[in-house]
Order: sequence, then structure tokens, then C-alpha cells
Amino acid sequence: MQDTPDIADRHDAVCVIGAGGSGLAAIKNLREQGFSVDCYERETSVGGAWNWRHDRSPVYANTHLISSRPLTEFPDFPMPDDWPDYPHHSQLLGYLERYAKHFGLGDSIWFGTEVVAVTPVGDGRWDVTTRSTGGGAERIQRYAAVIVANGHNWSPKPLSVDTSAYRGKVMHASAYKDPAQLRGRKVLVIGGGNTGCDIAVEAAQQATTVWHSTRRGYWYAPKYIFGRPADQVNDKMLQLRLPLRLRQWLYHRTLRLTVGDVTRFGLPAPDHRPYESHPVVNSQLVYYLGHGRITPLPDVARLEGSTVELADGRRIEPDLVITATGYLPRFEFLAPELLDIDEDGKPDLHLHAFARKHPTLAVVGLVQADAGLFPLAHWQSVAVARWLRLRVSDPVRATAVQQKESTRPLRSWTRLRVVPSSRHWFEVSHTSYLRTLEDLLKQMEPVA
Repeated sequence: MQDTPDIADRHDAVCVIGAGGSGLAAIKNLREQGFSVDCYERETSVGGAWNWRHDRSPVYANTHLISSRPLTEFPDFPMPDDWPDYPHHSQLLGYLERYAKHFGLGDSIWFGTEVVAVTPVGDGRWDVTTRSTGGGAERIQRYAAVIVANGHNWSPKPLSVDTSAYRGKVMHASAYKDPAQLRGRKVLVIGGGNTGCDIAVEAAQQATTVWHSTRRGYWYAPKYIFGRPADQVNDKMLQLRLPLRLRQWLYHRTLRLTVGDVTRFGLPAPDHRPYESHPVVNSQLVYYLGHGRITPLPDVARLEGSTVELADGRRIEPDLVITATGYLPRFEFLAPELLDIDEDGKPDLHLHAFARKHPTLAVVGLVQADAGLFPLAHWQSVAVARWLRLRVSDPVRATAVQQKESTRPLRSWTRLRVVPSSRHWFEVSHTSYLRTLEDLLKQMEPVA
């Protein structure tokens, strides 16, 4: 296509959206494949969700990893050996800042710049409209490909019940930042995921009264099993390729021995098998339940006046309600059909990464794994970068790879049996997923 005065053609350059962990990995691996890269980051520094200074960061003062250090670090940039098993969020931010500096990624990032629109213009190319977050004129640049790494833990999922008639304070977990917000309050935490459990535990140490409402029963895993981080024990079982039913039995048996029967604390029994939901990793929830500092409750039916009515008809009067309802993926700059987004907001992507109808559009980091995200984002971005390079160097072979990948069984790279909720849209077993990426990379290896 011919360039026009108001569109700057960047020719073979690739646009990356977001400079969090996934975006940084994408920049690095694209540049290693010889691509020029322009990364647009709406904030003024790197880190994404792990940078607590960012408006959209869900991080609060006491946030730590729930995946252990060896299963969270980038494979080509290890975390320090003297770090704890579960690093603090400030350590994670420093780690990402050092990663960006080590690989010299800063000169590819345009900070304080948000992407307004991404539009296909034919021949696999894209017009990317940007503007300064401080205002000003929009700018359009044309790219050979677009990699989206805008994260999926920043757009709060609304509570399913109306709160407009409630006079107490209601806030999403993303607005919770410091234990002082809980001090001396009567707190209701809604949501049984990791964030909801963590905030309930913090409230148990600060608030006068703590209720914890969950919709269903969960499997609550301690952070340590047999003296090792729990995810490392699970990783060993996956490496041994133990059958799922055997792993489920071992998991259930281990929790019986370490955590015990949680129904005796008033929690509902899990309505699903182990590994059919994202693991809740929390060693302290049962401790505070056992000490009477947290009162478990069923789902919330209504909020009105000063009262919260529960599904079983009981009523409570909290003065602070924290909704730990999770997040939904949002791609405001893309037309929904580009990622095959359905009416619920779920995109349909091959390997949760490759747009099915647009071979030069991909998303990095849109996975929910039983381990840390960074290793998966690294190998996703390696696969995307090599795919884009193959399209340039050997388009015939690239077509053959694409045709073969289109027949790959869904069960080989994603979990099919999971609890039906948006929390599990992108659930994968990290070992199965990495094996699938390894197979894809082998298909794209240079021919001798």
C-alpha cells in the first residue's frame, strides 16, 4: 500500500502493546529475531500489573507471589538465589526493571502513550492509532504485525447483584491497597479466589468482624507441602506424566493430611475435582477460620440499605464490602471479531495466543496456569517472533505450519474439564502447554 501524509509507514516493524512482563518478553524475543519494535505503554514506566504506582495495578501492600520463584522467573533471566520462595511485589517490579535494562528494551518503548485503535489494512498489515495519555493529537503508524500484551487483570468483573441501593461502602479488590483500609471495620469479602482469600486473611488481622462469602467450595492448598513450595511438588508430578486421576487422588489425599476437612469450619465442600479450577494457594485461611476470626458465608443475594442478604436468608450488616470477583479481558482498541470475541467477552485464540483469522495478530500472556506466567509468556513470544520471521523468510513453509497447527487437538494444550466460569477461560497445565509450544517451535526450526 502507498504511504499517505498522515500515516507513517514503519514497514517491517512490529507493534507491541503494553510493557508489563509479557510485553517486555515480546520486545526482547522479537528483536532477537531481527525485528524493529515499537512498544506503547500507557503508564510512565515498565512493570504492568506488578507496578503498584500504575492506576490499573491490582497489587496491594502485602501482595506476594502465589507461584514459587523457580516456576515464575524468565528462563533466560533467573531471579536471585537468595530471594524467598514467594517474593514480594516490590521485588517483582525490581526484577522486571532489571530485565528491561539488561536486554536494553527501554529504547523500544514509548511511555505515556495509549493505543486508541488497531485496524487491519490488508496484506497482514495494521494501522495503529496512538495518543499521549496527557491528551493531544492522535497519530497513526502502519506495522507489519501487532502483539497485544495489555494484561488481563485490570478490568474488574462486576458483582452479579445490584449494589445501587446499598448505603455501605462497596469497592472492588483492585481498589484495596493497604491494611489501614480494613482497620476497625466490619468487613465482608465476596469471592473465593486467591485475592479474596488473601484479603480475608488480612482483614482477620485488622478488622473487628470478618465475613467471607463464596459461591462454591474450593480446594485450599497450603503454600508448602512436604517442606517444598506446593507448585514445585505439582510440577514434579507433571514431569513424571502421572495420569490425571492419580494426581487428583494424591492431591486430595495430601490436602486431607495437611489441611483436613474444611467443611468442619463451615466452608462448603468442593463441587469439582482437584485441578478442575485454578488452585487457591493460602496457608492462613484455615488458621483464621479455626480461630474464629473469619466467618464463612454462602453467596450474596441482595444488598440494600445497610443490610446484605445471603442466599440462605441470613442478613448481616458490614460497613465495608470488598468484591474479589476477578477481572475480564478487555481489548478496547480492537474490533471484537479480530480476536473472535464472543458475547461474554471471551476471545477464541489458538494456544490462547494466535488470532485464528489474522496471522500477524497475537496476544501474549493471556493464560492462567498452575505455575508462574513469565516462563509461558517468554515461550509464547518466542513462538510468535519465530512465526512472524518464518512468514517473511519462507512463506510456503509458514502456510504448511499454519495448516498443521489448525488441526492440533484442543485437549493437547488447554484444560477442557474446568469449572465453567470466566476465571477459568484461559486455564492451562503449564507442562502440557510448554510441550505444545516446544512442538510448534520445532516445526519452525531452520531447515538444514
